[in-house]
Amino acid sequence: MKQGFFEIKSNKGLTADVFEMKLVGDTSAITASGQFVNIKIDGEFLRRPISVCDYTEKELTLIYKVVGSGTEKLSKMQGGKLDILTGLGNGYNLEKSGDKPLLIGGGVGIPPMFNLCKKLIKKGKTPSVILGFNTKSEIFYQEEFNSLGVNVYVSTVDGSSETKGFVTDVMKDLEYTYFYTCGPMPMFLSIEKIAKTSGQYSFEERMGCGFGACMGCSCKTKYGNKRICVDGPVLEREEVIW
Repeated sequence: MKQGFFEIKSNKGLTADVFEMKLVGDTSAITASGQFVNIKIDGEFLRRPISVCDYTEKELTLIYKVVGSGTEKLSKMQGGKLDILTGLGNGYNLEKSGDKPLLIGGGVGIPPMFNLCKKLIKKGKTPSVILGFNTKSEIFYQEEFNSLGVNVYVSTVDGSSETKGFVTDVMKDLEYTYFYTCGPMPMFLSIEKIAKTSGQYSFEERMGCGFGACMGCSCKTKYGNKRICVDGPVLEREEVIW
């Protein structure tokens, strides 16, 4: 974990309530896809945890949804600097992916799939990606994933774009060697029922401190209690108690 100040390079809306923020700063503490950062926002008591969408040595890309006062303030920021804790969480383990991993993102669980996809490609893997949304107007980053040259599938609950239904309606017809996913719990429960292989789930728990001190995000696993912010947010399929 490392604390530092990041300069806001850009901050734009992708949909009505989802924003992409690009920042410039020291990202050396980020070592794995699926890690998150914790942002200090003036006037808010707790920092806001946001998953890392992408990063380079000096640039950080975050995608977040406006869900309360903190993210509302964040969405209005143009320029200036933010106090950010980086390198939080364990991230995804890429060594178990096999040749054809499947990446499944639901809503704001999609961002960490982007850097993960890039890293898997770099390792010579052939990933496929499923992006799940409620409706067409909520779709974001489809073109960015397409630009990576992978197979990208979109599901919308109301059928307004591509496959009608849920990510599992796409997943059931695909062949894959392993899966990685991030999204809401109902999506995880559906995936668990039909998944053909082992995989890794990244959980979206509410966090207090973000680095293991408050114990507010503890959960039971088959191997004892774990703190989602430190021992997670990524857990392997075999250790999760549903």
